[in-house]
Amino acid sequence: MGRGRRARRTVAQGGTGLAQRLNDTVGQWPGVRITPMFGRWGYFVGPQLFGCFPLRPKERDLWIHLAAEDQTRALRDPRIRPHRRFARRGWVELAVGDPADVSTALHWLRRAYSLATNTPEEETNG
Repeated sequence: MGRGRRARRTVAQGGTGLAQRLNDTVGQWPGVRITPMFGRWGYFVGPQLFGCFPLRPKERDLWIHLAAEDQTRALRDPRIRPHRRFARRGWVELAVGDPADVSTALHWLRRAYSLATNTPEEETNG
């Protein structure tokens, strides 16, 4: 039971480290709900999942759901790779290992949020 307690504490605090930075920012976007699911923070708008980040501090692979043209653009960045199982559905993975990666992560999460809400990105930058 010791391992579960740390995860529960992390969930109660809204994440730690880089996860907390992502959760604090994404959680301020209109209509976003952040829910722990299967060992990850799930980023939802209504029923639509547009991204998820691990609960465990040692895991750092952010999953982002993008439109086909955004996925193609994202994959030009060497830090971004196709998702292991869901690449054909528009998912990519980005390793968020240090604070400098957070801005890249937020850029692509904004694009995913825009897709999930069908709202132009300019309206989501605030």
